[in-house]
Amino acid sequence: MTDSFTGLVKQAADHLIDAQRLITLLPLLPCMVVIALSLTACGPRDPLPPAPPRPVKFITVKPALHGQQVQMTGDIHAHDETSLGFRLDGRILTRPAEVGDRVDAGQVLATLESSTTANALRSAMADTDSARATERVAALNLHRMKQLMPSGAIARAQLDSAQSDWQSAAAHLQSSEAALNSAQENLRWTQLTAPFSGVITAVSASAGQVVSTGQTVMSLASGARRDVVLDVPFPAAFSSLPSDAFRVTLLSSPAITAQAHLRDISPQADPQTRTWRVRLTLDDPPPAMLLGASVSVALPESDPRTFILPASVLTRLADKPAVFVLDAQHGKVTRRTVVISRFTASEVYIASGLTAGESVVTAGVSTLRDGEAVARGDEQP
Repeated sequence: MTDSFTGLVKQAADHLIDAQRLITLLPLLPCMVVIALSLTACGPRDPLPPAPPRPVKFITVKPALHGQQVQMTGDIHAHDETSLGFRLDGRILTRPAEVGDRVDAGQVLATLESSTTANALRSAMADTDSARATERVAALNLHRMKQLMPSGAIARAQLDSAQSDWQSAAAHLQSSEAALNSAQENLRWTQLTAPFSGVITAVSASAGQVVSTGQTVMSLASGARRDVVLDVPFPAAFSSLPSDAFRVTLLSSPAITAQAHLRDISPQADPQTRTWRVRLTLDDPPPAMLLGASVSVALPESDPRTFILPASVLTRLADKPAVFVLDAQHGKVTRRTVVISRFTASEVYIASGLTAGESVVTAGVSTLRDGEAVARGDEQP
């Protein structure tokens, strides 16, 4: 019985030891499961098939239709226009010129009160006369001293003093004459005269008004030559055309037309309207095309190098407009910069960068990458 009891005690002790080992290994069970799964994942796997190239919509590049024209409106301005003002401060005494008057070069357009200026002129004249008399007396005294010096009748110091007095008087005379010339000019400046023949286009000051130096009193326009002024969002359309390819039509009377040539294009856009100012000079304008009249300008778009595409083709490359050109033979797209001559809300006019017959992507350009593999999709008419 003792042996049986001893055996039972050993079995109970073995079970307790095994239970203690199991309890010790329980915290490590999750790690063992993760390791087992990782070893299982290291086995061979079947590779995923490559994604097929996505199809893209495109359009075939075609030249613009011959004879198509774009009409823009503008106003007639003087070719040469100057703002006129006095070169002195003062109160306007008279202003005989009015808006619309035709004036000749040198004609008096307005005058200032001249009493103060006239008094200054009389004072300068008196100072000049006095300085001239003083210089004359000093010159005679110097002449006498030079005659007496060889005989020893005077000392050398007296001759030097006479020489100094004459030089001082001569310098004072020059200063007085300069002040006289300035006073005479100031008196002339109280009259505002026309620098050239033309038409008064604006008046901004009236008789009795006090004006400052340089303040605009009126505007004078040359009546001989006239310009058409337009504000356009696409200046390249003008620079790419021949300089004499513009036909101008008077809006109030479409039968009256004239030819014009490009004068200049503003190098910078207006910060508010984001448009460029273009000036066209009229060639022999008819009398009916008066200053301020509204006209329309026809732009021919018959250049075979110009292509009209949907606005959706545009993207950017290095801050320049660009498009994605489809290479159907190699099944990829290439981003290429282009030059835009003009644009509308739905169309863009490409002046250079493309050739007829090429295919350009028209949809999804924001998600494409240069050199990306694509498939030929639907063609846009």
